[in-house]
Amino acid sequence: MFATMLPSATDAARIHRFGGPEVVTLEEVPVSPPGPGQVLVRVAAAGVGPWDGWIRAGKSVLPQPLPLTLGSDLAGTVAAVGPEVTGLAPGARVFGVTSKRFTGAHAAHALAQAGMMTRAPLRLDDVQAASVPVVAVTAWQALFDHAQLEAGQTVLVHGAAGSVGAYAVQLARRARARVIATASAKDRDFVRSLGADVVVDYRRERFEDAAKDVDAVIDLVGGDTQARSFAVLRPRGTLVSAVSTPDQEEAARRGVRASFFLVDVTTAHLDRIAALLDSGELSVDIGAVLPLAEVRGAHEMLDGTRPRPRGKIVLAMGPAR
Repeated sequence: MFATMLPSATDAARIHRFGGPEVVTLEEVPVSPPGPGQVLVRVAAAGVGPWDGWIRAGKSVLPQPLPLTLGSDLAGTVAAVGPEVTGLAPGARVFGVTSKRFTGAHAAHALAQAGMMTRAPLRLDDVQAASVPVVAVTAWQALFDHAQLEAGQTVLVHGAAGSVGAYAVQLARRARARVIATASAKDRDFVRSLGADVVVDYRRERFEDAAKDVDAVIDLVGGDTQARSFAVLRPRGTLVSAVSTPDQEEAARRGVRASFFLVDVTTAHLDRIAALLDSGELSVDIGAVLPLAEVRGAHEMLDGTRPRPRGKIVLAMGPAR
């Protein structure tokens, strides 16, 4: 049932055409009641990731009808629940993702699929919680659902200082795997602190010299890095990319598996991640926190036209809890 005392409209970061950061506008949009399987969330903070830039630029692999509200990661409080929703009620503090289309979160109120939400980790504030869902679940699914990494195996993580990579290193280390990671020299100590056994400075060193006969490669970079990674896999090893589709002919020639996947955020995955965050087994890395009014600045960071610190970009709708 739609809760009372909710606004009829909410501020949102919208696009009416694809393009650069200049196409993002702030405007009021109607607040719709949640439908079956949905919750309406009073958003406290929302994450910003590369996929938001791809959607804005018209480069998403998913259909994105215009106009749309940007954003997918969010944390906040349930304002209302729709029919068929169990386990969440108005007033619950939650985190997760809006929908499989990855839109709608960059707003003061957002509709979300209940099956892509769960209760927020108690140890995290709203900004921290909003930084987690897509990137942490991507790392989990790459390692365990796709690469099927096991204790004692060796994994090579490319882009280990990035938002997905940082979780991949932590999760692989927790699974008692040996972790080789690529990162820039300035991030070497950070990546080591996450649990990497070996950190390769990708600008000055060849990862092929440090990684040989590895069981899995987690590709978060693509391009030449992905292509070169086939050579370090053991026979029947696995290359998993969250960036682009690997060369299947090369995979067959070398006798390995290679795949590209889109993250599928579920309540079950989020519950696992939340438990690890609450137990202190995972840490978050926040790079920049901006108000919703500065959402264009966040997209300028994504595009590289504005300096961006390491870590996740988050939009805060109000003071963090």
